[in-house]
Amino acid sequence: MQTGRYQVRLAENSLDIRAAQQLRQKAFRAGQSGIDQDRFDEDCRHMLVEDTMTGRLVCCFRVLAIQGGQQIENSYSAQYYDLSALHVYSGKMLEVGRFCIDPDVFDADILRVAWGAMANLVEQENIGLLFGCSSFAGTETRIYMDSFAMLKARYLAPQRLLPKVKAPDVFRFAARLRRKPDLRRALRTMPPLLRTYLVMGGWVSDHAVVDRDMNTLHVFTGLEIRAIPPARARSVRGF
Repeated sequence: MQTGRYQVRLAENSLDIRAAQQLRQKAFRAGQSGIDQDRFDEDCRHMLVEDTMTGRLVCCFRVLAIQGGQQIENSYSAQYYDLSALHVYSGKMLEVGRFCIDPDVFDADILRVAWGAMANLVEQENIGLLFGCSSFAGTETRIYMDSFAMLKARYLAPQRLLPKVKAPDVFRFAARLRRKPDLRRALRTMPPLLRTYLVMGGWVSDHAVVDRDMNTLHVFTGLEIRAIPPARARSVRGF
């Protein structure tokens, strides 16, 4: 898939996957040596967004297809969240993980093209639910209080699908916060990927996991495809 100066393609070999792991290291573990890799890399498909004018890898993410709720325990997210409420989900799922954009590149079209590629996968494979972990940079909760207050006020998962606490270190923002969010500040500090999930009808867990290994705070994020507003779905498929 190609739009403008960017193309999206599947990783074809170990060199492609290593390039993605190097970009993930730069995005998630800046200043550390090595590459970002884990046991889930082998089972996932890796998507690469490249600048066709320079050949540079500017964005990557990986996807894991799951045939139904009973298989969700095989996902990356299940390490950190009790997803037993989703065991009854009968449709196909797609976990999106390790999504990152080169921190030295600033172009909103990169995120749009990546979402267009995800939309194609969803349509081709008849996916009913997108999910994953949406990450805030760092583990300091204080700077994201308005974002978390906004998530509590507007975007908590429906009770029938709500993930429960599993990780040992979590911030229970839905239980702890009583503040009214400053919406401008909330949107400014919210990760772009999470914002996109939310405007399409996505929802989140009622707590954030403090992941000190990745130096992030993350919330479980779900998006039921049938809940996406038609106009929004058309705009995403346009890329």
